[in-house]
Amino acid sequence: MVKMVSFYELLLAVYLCQCSEGQPSSNRWIPTWGNMPQLTEPNNLPSPPFNVTGRVFENATIRQTIRTSIGGIRIRLQISNAFGIYDLPITAVTVALPSNQVAGINSIQTQTMKTVTFSGDNKFTIPQGALVVSDPIDMSVQPQSILTVTMYLAEGQESNYITSHPGSRTTSWWTNGNQVSATSLTGPTLASAAHWYFLSSVEVLVPSLSQTFVIVGDSITDGRGSDTDGNNRWPDLLLDRMQMNDDTSNIAVINKAAGGNRILYDGLGPNVLSRIDSDVLAQPGLSYVMIFEGVNDIGTTATDIASQQNVGDRIIAAYKQILLRVHAFNVPVFAGTITPFSAPNGNVTLQAYTDPNREATRQRVNKWIRESDAFHEVIDFDVILRNATHPDQLADLYNTGDYLHPNVNGYQKMADEFPLHIFKRSAGSCAKSGIQKILLILGLSVAYSGSTLS
Repeated sequence: MVKMVSFYELLLAVYLCQCSEGQPSSNRWIPTWGNMPQLTEPNNLPSPPFNVTGRVFENATIRQTIRTSIGGIRIRLQISNAFGIYDLPITAVTVALPSNQVAGINSIQTQTMKTVTFSGDNKFTIPQGALVVSDPIDMSVQPQSILTVTMYLAEGQESNYITSHPGSRTTSWWTNGNQVSATSLTGPTLASAAHWYFLSSVEVLVPSLSQTFVIVGDSITDGRGSDTDGNNRWPDLLLDRMQMNDDTSNIAVINKAAGGNRILYDGLGPNVLSRIDSDVLAQPGLSYVMIFEGVNDIGTTATDIASQQNVGDRIIAAYKQILLRVHAFNVPVFAGTITPFSAPNGNVTLQAYTDPNREATRQRVNKWIRESDAFHEVIDFDVILRNATHPDQLADLYNTGDYLHPNVNGYQKMADEFPLHIFKRSAGSCAKSGIQKILLILGLSVAYSGSTLS
């Protein structure tokens, strides 16, 4: 027997549904920008005098720029010591708008500068493996805008084990002395490189209906092949589209990718299964997750059939583990198929991953992604980027030349072909599922508007 449920009972169920689109009408903090913290490799450490006698950035001011995804009425910062083996003493931090809206710029608009505090103090010592969240900063930011963060480390950090994101594709600057309030960093030791150090997240205070979309990936998502200071990685270009769409303009896009990253093994950054808690589940306002990895697992595994069979099996099993853990938080998961990585005529000099058995593994894993019905949505980047006549290769128009990483044309194509409707469709699915669960608890079989929920 079907029991009819009143409109008010249905409204109550919707209100009680704890999913990404059913939050109370108040403000909350969510990230507007973030990176994947990792241990800094020796060749990505700063050069002397900022790296001497087992101490990094002693008496150094570091100026870094980030690009917001969504705007907010206040901000706060996260600074990470996740991979340090000693304390990270932060002496002073300021935040300001740059002199113009260009990423990687050294100069700021001093009239916009705010002093950053941590637990009410201008300085804070971050323990080994920890992070610190700043006090709220009375500074509103606009979507897709550039923000400058400047920090001073009087003592530096002991040892060469420091936390950074080397693949920033964004220029950072550093020099000696405390110059956190300077219009431009100056001095004979002034240096720059395309790395982010210590800064791991910028959060914004936004209406509670704002949402967080986290992308877990490798160098293709991190932007290898994009332009330094161009903010034209495919997630940046996707953000540009999302900001022009009313249904997605409230969704922050957070890029948790790193070059060389793998699902199963550490390498350039910790493996995906080990970082799901910190990089995904710990993100405030988490509403959508996307996994787009596996190429480095396949490409660094031996080429014999048994090894490739094993790595393919383990990748699929790892995807299932990711789904289990994220779905426990009632968050939908999207997947991107693994893009081609073979060079013409089996030329391993052009691309070392090239091998027919590795290609067979890529095809097998992609088949599972497409056909398993395990993910809420699949974005078929393989189809989007592959060569029509040689499907094991990237299309010439999208190839940087290494037959693995797309160029900016390829990243634009990925962003253009990304189906924006999946956000609304997945959120709706979440709401429907939540209502069904609540009504099931109440012992109701619901019918309304002439239709039964199924």
